[in-house]
Amino acid sequence: MSEQPKTESHDPDFPEAFLQFMRSGWRDEPLVVGPLPEVPNYAKRRAALSEAFPGETLIIPSGNEKVRANDTDYPFRPGSDFFYLTGDRDPDSVLVLRPSGSGHDAVLFTRERNSKETDRFFRDRNGELWIGRTHTLAEKSTELGLETASLGALGPVLAHSAPGRTRVLRGLDANVDRAVLAYEPDREKPRDRELARVVSELKLVKDEWEIAQLQAAIDATVSGFEDVARVLPADRSVKERLLEGVFGLRARHDGNDVGYSSIVGSGPHATILHWIRNTGVTTPGELLLMDMGVEGHNLYTADVTRTVPVSGTFTPLQRQVYDIVHASQQAGMDAIKPGVAFKDVHRTCMRALAEGLHDLGLLPVSVDEAMSEKSTVYRRWTLHGFGHMLGIDVHDCANARSETYRDGQLQEGYVLTVEPGLYFQAEDELVPAELRGVGVRIEDDVLVTADGCRNLSAGLPRSSDEVEKWLAAQREAGPRLPG
Repeated sequence: MSEQPKTESHDPDFPEAFLQFMRSGWRDEPLVVGPLPEVPNYAKRRAALSEAFPGETLIIPSGNEKVRANDTDYPFRPGSDFFYLTGDRDPDSVLVLRPSGSGHDAVLFTRERNSKETDRFFRDRNGELWIGRTHTLAEKSTELGLETASLGALGPVLAHSAPGRTRVLRGLDANVDRAVLAYEPDREKPRDRELARVVSELKLVKDEWEIAQLQAAIDATVSGFEDVARVLPADRSVKERLLEGVFGLRARHDGNDVGYSSIVGSGPHATILHWIRNTGVTTPGELLLMDMGVEGHNLYTADVTRTVPVSGTFTPLQRQVYDIVHASQQAGMDAIKPGVAFKDVHRTCMRALAEGLHDLGLLPVSVDEAMSEKSTVYRRWTLHGFGHMLGIDVHDCANARSETYRDGQLQEGYVLTVEPGLYFQAEDELVPAELRGVGVRIEDDVLVTADGCRNLSAGLPRSSDEVEKWLAAQREAGPRLPG
């Protein structure tokens, strides 16, 4: 598998005089590198994966750059499972674990440095005049504590992988998928899915380092919500995208980026679960729902939602809806501890919502009947579950077996969201006019501890009274820049 130069159709044909001039007079600056402090974490994870598949070759790509438009790419983020096992951030890299007497030998196949030894340093869009100084294979090996090899040497390794003894994390790199022949397609796919499943289940329990990474991302998220509150006027409208941008500034300053597309929904937009267009404006008297999270420097992400009254004070009906959601979230948090079924936390949160909907006079049946599997009519106003696993992905561990995740029991070290919500669509004729366009979600990130859970995002208030006081305090403090 060769590295193809990355050029564009509008690149000029350089005259020989220019080429000769460009090839001389450059100083090579050394890059001082040392092992990253988290290297032992990645090695431990590779060892656990090796133990799960003795005698088999495992292939995990980082993924490729994706075209955004014509000759511009989206910012690259490595595949989460690849990064979880290596710490490498570059596109086109491939981790290969090959059987050895001691388990597996790990080799990272990655791009060679486009140094000034060839014309690629100025002609290739991955050259150093275009993207800056890159690592040599030796420098990357030192930094990651991992043997490295040129990406150009990967082709023969893939072509000679043993059928029936090779597993690939598919869907990340089409070149790798094509190169590793599926000799028995119907039987190979379950083998590859099992590799994805094992990595997901390794990610379920977070160690101390991972918890610290999540806490840092969550703390930055708390600061981002404060930044937004400080520029949110009580008496006039501003664009949802202004608020999105203010939070995005914090995410880029304190972390890697946002962990997902920010949801900033004012008024009826708060009832749209994945409102990411953010083309509306805030309106005094309405609610503003913001679902936002900072992705930290090591790609662990927060996922937090708060709903605030733009004017600074909830109306009585807004407060009633908000308090129902808060009671549901608190009931869910109170239920969380090791050994509790994930589905039981869901039922606890949903029953509190159903009871609140009954109090609002909306349920067409009793709470018990609404909660039965043959009915669930309460879900008209709360389509999603109570939460999900959180980590290096905002929806972490997605390939885990149902019996270890959604049909399983919580374990100490799991990190998950608790995020109940009620959403009354603007066009819903089964609710009173004054409820239409009201949406409330409260979401926090919690760590399952030995005897319960710890709210990692407790830096933001949750109750209606505390939210009003917090919003007033932030407005009083005034706007600030990260620093």
